[in-house]
Amino acid sequence: MLTLLDAGVTVPLVVTHEDDPRENIWFQRVADIARERGIPVITPEDVNAPEVLARIAEAGPDFFFSFYFRQMMKAPLLAIPPRGAFNMHGSLLPKYRGRVPVNWAVIHGEHETGASLHEMVEKPDAGRLVDQQAVPILGDDTAFEVFNKVTVAAEICLHRALPGLLAGTTEFQAQDLANGSYFGGRKPEDGRIDWRNMAQSVHNLVRAVAPPYPGAFSDTDLGRLKVLRTLLVDAPAEVGQPPALTVEAGQLTARCGDGRKLRVLAAELDDTPLTAERFSALVTGKEHNSILL
Repeated sequence: MLTLLDAGVTVPLVVTHEDDPRENIWFQRVADIARERGIPVITPEDVNAPEVLARIAEAGPDFFFSFYFRQMMKAPLLAIPPRGAFNMHGSLLPKYRGRVPVNWAVIHGEHETGASLHEMVEKPDAGRLVDQQAVPILGDDTAFEVFNKVTVAAEICLHRALPGLLAGTTEFQAQDLANGSYFGGRKPEDGRIDWRNMAQSVHNLVRAVAPPYPGAFSDTDLGRLKVLRTLLVDAPAEVGQPPALTVEAGQLTARCGDGRKLRVLAAELDDTPLTAERFSALVTGKEHNSILL
């Protein structure tokens, strides 16, 4: 929204959601920005309800701009703005249509993602493209770090596209949905680690759900292990050995299903920080001073 205001666009109404008390609010809330600037805010339970449509139509918008809005907009709502409804999506569409696209891109080990501004239609993230801006995903980036890059990419994309949209000169590009992908939402339970997987896959999962997201975890003989940050170890794989957590060279180390290892840079055991020293004290006397995962 700040990009719109900076460009001199008048925002007559902001439609957003009420905060979920169970949610970790780590992002800047658009409602706060709007209220600071005296812009009316509504938080309807159903944005498609007739009384909500009437309130939005009363504001007389020329455009809709949607940024991570959590409800699906139906055709009568999308038909209100005479100059179109547009959404900013956190991927390079048509890849990663749907929910939490940044997290899914990290989970799948992508090296690039970005922001896409597109027309809104009833089918999710399927409308014609206005503009896109790519950003790199580095090998140890967390989803939060990538999200911050995508936020800047979205600002660049919208800033570049606005003059054409306002002038009515934008050339739209249809998406090839057959060559794209669609993913649903994720729950905290989806962060459960299967240590039988390849080390790269485990590393990607840890990066994708690292704080401020709920975190990757597994249940062990010592309690619930939450793995917050990892690093791939550049060493020969110990093929045929079971997944295990141990201390090597003074650092927590996890061996995964392919025999490759991860350095565990940050972890918690039953919500208390787990250091190499604490782990060593807990496993003294166990075979190889380790636990199987």
